[in-house]
Amino acid sequence: MSDGLILLTGASGYVGGRLLHRLERDGRRVRCLTRRPEFLEPRCLPTTEVVAGDVTRPETLDAALEGVDTAFYMIHSMAGQEDFQRADRRAARAFGAAARRAGVRRIVYLGGLGSGGRLSAHLKSRQETGRILRDSGVPTIEFRASIIIGSGSFSFEMVRALADRLPAMVTPRWVDTPTQPIAIEDVIEYLVQAVDVPLAESRIFEIGGEDRVSYGEIMREYARQRGLRRVMVRVPFLTPRLSSLWLGLVTPVYSRIGRELVDGLRNPTVVHDPAALTAFSVRPRGIRAQIARALANEDQEFAETRWSDALSSGGRPQVWGGIRFGTRLIDARSAFVPVPPAAAFAPIRRIGGETGWYYGQRLWRLRGDLDLLARGPGLRRGRRDPEHVAVGDTVDFWRVEAVEPDRLLRLQAEMRLPGRAWLQFEVRPVPAGSMIHQTALFDPVGVFGRLYWYAVWPFHQFVFAGMLRAIARRARREGGRTSAGRAAADAAGGVRG
Repeated sequence: MSDGLILLTGASGYVGGRLLHRLERDGRRVRCLTRRPEFLEPRCLPTTEVVAGDVTRPETLDAALEGVDTAFYMIHSMAGQEDFQRADRRAARAFGAAARRAGVRRIVYLGGLGSGGRLSAHLKSRQETGRILRDSGVPTIEFRASIIIGSGSFSFEMVRALADRLPAMVTPRWVDTPTQPIAIEDVIEYLVQAVDVPLAESRIFEIGGEDRVSYGEIMREYARQRGLRRVMVRVPFLTPRLSSLWLGLVTPVYSRIGRELVDGLRNPTVVHDPAALTAFSVRPRGIRAQIARALANEDQEFAETRWSDALSSGGRPQVWGGIRFGTRLIDARSAFVPVPPAAAFAPIRRIGGETGWYYGQRLWRLRGDLDLLARGPGLRRGRRDPEHVAVGDTVDFWRVEAVEPDRLLRLQAEMRLPGRAWLQFEVRPVPAGSMIHQTALFDPVGVFGRLYWYAVWPFHQFVFAGMLRAIARRARREGGRTSAGRAAADAAGGVRG
């Protein structure tokens, strides 16, 4: 493995960010070029160098490329940007010229698959960028990939938005376009291996997953793994312009999609040259494994996220029905208590069972009875120990998913639901006491899952708000008794002394 210095551009993007973390884990020497170092530095290890620069400002590139062995070019202008093709062209020329002056050994670039005379402007620009880098005089590896499937990727989020929200879809012609999707993990593996693969001259490698499928088949596979039934009716007169408006209407997160990007969906993006399978040891997975892995990785990232930090950092947005965070629906609130974290956490670790839920007990019992009627566990299981919980314990119709003494309790729902639900309590020390963060999270399945959330959301405002107030009162009362007892013992010890 080469120990040469690697320059990474686009480290704040989806692929570039994951590539950065992989290079850091592998112990590579990495330098990142970014316009806003203050935003990127907190995401990097201390061993990673972050420098200010911009590919649209050639005067910033020479210093950034000094001493670099391999340079990753992971930059594309936004498809909807005015004259993005000219911007891409100018940036690639400046970067290639600076890399040649610096004596860079190779450039690695991730572009797009597609062939034929009717490529979209977006795909044309991506392939032109690769040609400019190859013509720079620096040996260049250009990967051409189809859509990338991974938790958080544009393609995966588009598929999810359509399949989750529309039981019956009126679809444009491009849902029948053949494509060869590839998992983000396989893309990263190709990029990492490109640093060391023998390279005598510039090469283009077409990379794709094991399966050739249509966009419609991808949506149906996602729906299958989520337990959804979906009907698709193709309408041939939906133009790229109408398609972009349609996607923006279905899911607001895509309202800023440029027409050029949507226009690219009509182009077949399949691998014709299998040379990558010979030059690299990567064996890309198929669409079923890609989607399964994306869902599993999403769950892991979701579980590891500090929801209280993420929500508080953006203020207190007031949205009817709760706050949206990705696909999850969230109801979050906090309370300050003037006691140490151990005292604040004590009522939380005793929740459920004989102790109950601190507020709205009749409503909790009603919910348990309804769950029993739906053949769920109801409240009859109680809990193993009235004072302590461990991962895997049942707490009525919840199960303990994570627990950290005096800091965190996360319960996953096992009642009958049109989706998955969690209830999390987190205690954090603050000046003069502790802050209790309570978060209810719901991952709905299909339209009925969302209807369920909005139906019960008003009850959340009543029950969960009352629960947190009661927990805070209990913590203050018990924490005050503990403090008073400790003070009395200290005084008695002083008298005895």
